[in-house]
Amino acid sequence: MRAIAVMKPDEVRVVEIAVPKPGPYQALVRTEAAIICNATDRKLVQGHFPGVDRYPLVLGHEGAGRVVAVGEKVHQFAVGDRAVGGLVFEFSDRAMSSGWGGFCEYTLVNDHDAMVADGVADEAHGWLECYEIQRKVDPDIGPAEAAMLCTWREVYGGLGDFHLRPGDDIIVFGAGPVGQSFVKLGRLFGLGWIGVVDRHPEKLERSRALGADAVFPPGSPDLLALSRRARKLDAVIDAIGSPQVMNLAMPLVKMGGSVCVYGVLSDKAFTLDKSSGPYNFNLFVHQWPTRWREREAQGPVCEFIRQGRLKASEFVTHELPMERFEEGLRLVSSGKALKCLLQY
Repeated sequence: MRAIAVMKPDEVRVVEIAVPKPGPYQALVRTEAAIICNATDRKLVQGHFPGVDRYPLVLGHEGAGRVVAVGEKVHQFAVGDRAVGGLVFEFSDRAMSSGWGGFCEYTLVNDHDAMVADGVADEAHGWLECYEIQRKVDPDIGPAEAAMLCTWREVYGGLGDFHLRPGDDIIVFGAGPVGQSFVKLGRLFGLGWIGVVDRHPEKLERSRALGADAVFPPGSPDLLALSRRARKLDAVIDAIGSPQVMNLAMPLVKMGGSVCVYGVLSDKAFTLDKSSGPYNFNLFVHQWPTRWREREAQGPVCEFIRQGRLKASEFVTHELPMERFEEGLRLVSSGKALKCLLQY
């Protein structure tokens, strides 16, 4: 099968490797569509992702496809089902490492519920926490929307991790796919006022189209004025993962409000100047999804899709054959693409 592999930092190839064989609790999935993760995939290609230093590695963790075979103990999946979140962790070629392996032509999904029911959802039996969000997708959800669920479910779950409530006023720093998902899903969730900060004018305009009430370039006098207003914000969301943004957030947060970091912080330590913020505030650092929230998010997110209120076309700006992955990566790295979908 075809797969996208990073042979060494900054060297990517489409390679041929063996199709994985499903175990008793696994289903084999033929990929229909996969989506480049702007931050994680770029860091893996460049060799900057924390804790990953073995190459070659096989990329990908956002994708959807059709089940073509199932193990004998699988109940959640049947042949013909659409499934989301397929990955490959082990390869017959032991030289290959896994960067989650979701860009393979064939991936594996695991029946988490069956493993729980049989009492084998533990490390000793090969269970991993990500199995909880490898799920069947109802047939009325198309492949592009199914692939986007990988981002949308996580962000919608993040609303719960940050303890946001309908009517809350927030501002989002960073208008990449995650930041704009917070805008769109936050609006559908029922948040109040939503602002966005980003240096790219085209991303700010897209944020407006997705439901932002106001947009600001960094250093804008209007943003400074916002920090001085009497009624401040319930939460500031750092969709970049930057201590600098965390400190910029402090003057914007109301008493008892929250600074919410979404994403991997590359700094091992950081300094937060609490003197510029309220006397009481919350700090949430969300570097890894809360899987049960992400799993539960699939229901409401799919309902938004059915209602026509959430569409992949609002986020996917480019579609390319998977062989043109490097072109897609250049597009997202330059900011010319919001989300790039790979066709299989």
